[in-house]
Amino acid sequence: MSSQNVRELTHTLAILEAIRLEMRSDPSVILLGEDVAGGAGRDDKPEPEGWFAARGRGLIAEFGPDRIIDTPIAEMGFVGAAVGAAMTGLRPIADLSFIDLIGVCYDQIINQAAKMHYMMGGQVDMPMVLRTTYGARPNVTTHGGGAAAQHSQTMYSVLAHIPGLKVVVPSTPYNAKGLLISAIRDNGPVVFLENRFFGMGAVEHVPEEAYTVEIGKAKIVRRGRHVTIALAPLDEDTIVESVSRTGRLVVVDEDTPTCSMARDIAARVADKAFDYLQAPIKTVTAPEAPVPFSAALERFYAPNADAIIAAVRAQEGE
Repeated sequence: MSSQNVRELTHTLAILEAIRLEMRSDPSVILLGEDVAGGAGRDDKPEPEGWFAARGRGLIAEFGPDRIIDTPIAEMGFVGAAVGAAMTGLRPIADLSFIDLIGVCYDQIINQAAKMHYMMGGQVDMPMVLRTTYGARPNVTTHGGGAAAQHSQTMYSVLAHIPGLKVVVPSTPYNAKGLLISAIRDNGPVVFLENRFFGMGAVEHVPEEAYTVEIGKAKIVRRGRHVTIALAPLDEDTIVESVSRTGRLVVVDEDTPTCSMARDIAARVADKAFDYLQAPIKTVTAPEAPVPFSAALERFYAPNADAIIAAVRAQEGE
């Protein structure tokens, strides 16, 4: 990175830059979805405001309406259109504002995008990205949440369960940009999930140039000695290696617990690293309940630092 120009970018701007760079370098990349043009750069509309409007800010001015395609509120239609576009050789990014909306386009995702390459005997690639957001606000006293049960879910386990789909969940601006570039260049369907509150303030040094972050490879944030804290999704080899060193595992996952990535990771470690465990595996998840609209309740819904610390201390018998 020392040879590259770096600046501090928010999560949202890093993702926007990844899209712009890939569209410049590859004319087959297109973006479609609700409000992806958002009026940015058009004479007949003002510059958009707000986070969702910023998701495609300025792109239509550079790439035009043939590649930045505003769609009706018809998720089944434009996700299906993205599947067809990918089959014909384009590299579409379908922008689905909330992961909660997969219910109306699930067939296009799990029966078409995920299975087409396999069912066609490898003769058809599916270079498609489904970009969407997830998550409740763990501290709504700061920026507010209040999107309630139908627009705050964390449903990546529903998609990670499907063979043929890759699911990536970036946690920093740097790996958001690198993972999205990797996802766009991938010849198979990738679901790119953003926590909708990451874009609201946190910044990180991000190179101006295009770079990739390998899909499926974990980043070790800090090498520990006492406990392994894993966040979904997973790099199984890295997690097992870490547990073999620490002897303890706490898995943090904003999703609800039943059939979640947290419990999938726990099961994998119990299968492959059971002899190394010195204490039962702990999971820190959302409760088995819909996301509340109430700010006072939402603040306690998603996993937070206190819950993680309590699980770690329980591991150590404190």
